Parts: sequence; C-alpha cells; structure tokens
Amino acid sequence: MELAAGGFSEEQFWEACAELQQPALAGADWQLLVETSGISIYRLLDKKTGLYEYKVFGVLEDCSPTLLADVYMDSDYRKQWDQYVKELYEQECNGETVVYWEVKYPFPMSNRDYVYLRQRRDLDIEGRKIHVILARSTSMPQLGERSGVIRVKQYKQSLAIESDGKKGSKVFMYYFDNPGGQIPSWLINWAAKGGNCSGSLYH
Repeated sequence: MELAAGGFSEEQFWEACAELQQPALAGADWQLLVETSGISIYRLLDKKTGLYEYKVFGVLEDCSPTLLADVYMDSDYRKQWDQYVKELYEQECNGETVVYWEVKYPFPMSNRDYVYLRQRRDLDIEGRKIHVILARSTSMPQLGERSGVIRVKQYKQSLAIESDGKKGSKVFMYYFDNPGGQIPSWLINWAAKGGNCSGSLYH
C-alpha cells in the first residue's frame, strides 16, 4: 500500500470517496444511532476498547463543499467558537505538519490532548470535485506528553465532501477516538449518544 504525503495511503483517500457514493455498512454490525434533518449516524462497537466507531452520512443544505472543507481545516477559527479548546496549533515536525490540540474536560477529570497528522486533498473523479480530509494520531518527540493531561493515542477520522447538486454539501465522515484515563467506556458512549457526538466529531 503506497503512502501519499502525510503518511496516508492513496487507498485511504479513495475509500473515503467511495463511501459518498455507496455507504459501506454491510458485513459488520453497524447500528443506526440517529437519523434527523437529512443526517444519519451509525455506530459499530470496537470490541478491543468497548467504545464505538462512528459513520455519518447526509446532506448539509446551506453550506458549500469548499466552505465546509475550509472551515474544517481552519484551526484559528475553531478557537473562536469551540469553548472546549484550551490550546490548538500546527507545528512542523520532521518535515510533516502536525496538529496539537488540548481539550478542556470538566472537573474532576483531566484534560485530554491530541497529536495528529491531517491532510486534505481536493480530487476530481469523473467530473465530481470531492474534498477529502484524513487524520490520525501520531507520536512526535517534539510534542511529548504533559503533566496532568492525558494523551489520546487512538484517534482516526476521515471526511469526504462534494456538492449535493444544489447549494449544499453531501458528506461522509468516519470517526473513532479513545479518550483513555479512568473514564468508563459506557460513560463515553453515553455522552456521545446524548448529543455531544456532533461536537466531538468536528475535529
């Protein structure tokens, strides 16, 4: 499997594109969790961690694909609207752009932080313009673990966006992370099901 720049394979980009056309839900126990306002969220239990992977499909009617992808990649803008961001920035490490993100957790829980690679590619597939963004956790000695903050070492996400043929966007997203620490997996999954899912999905 040939790796593209940023440590992601060409196959991973194409897989995200393929899910826009045909959701890959067969052959596994994906469960429909939420279906509302044109958005469907599915989950699959990861038996190793006791946590869920998520897939999101749907249409955002009032947001163009390019704007959606640009906003998603804009870390400075996220710091303006996301009250849970304590620190968020990009840094060059070993020739790669790495994202550092510390998330505020309510007392008495410790904050979590992420170090991850992220790459965007704008693809043209048979006349369809598709924006694909991939992200996964990584380890960099320049961004070591901090005292009092728990490092999230299992995080992966993929996002594919194209026009819905009108003014909106057709979207596919895959998401998984393991916050670690002493938070029971049932509590994390309950919080996601309770409505915090949409916010946490937007890394």
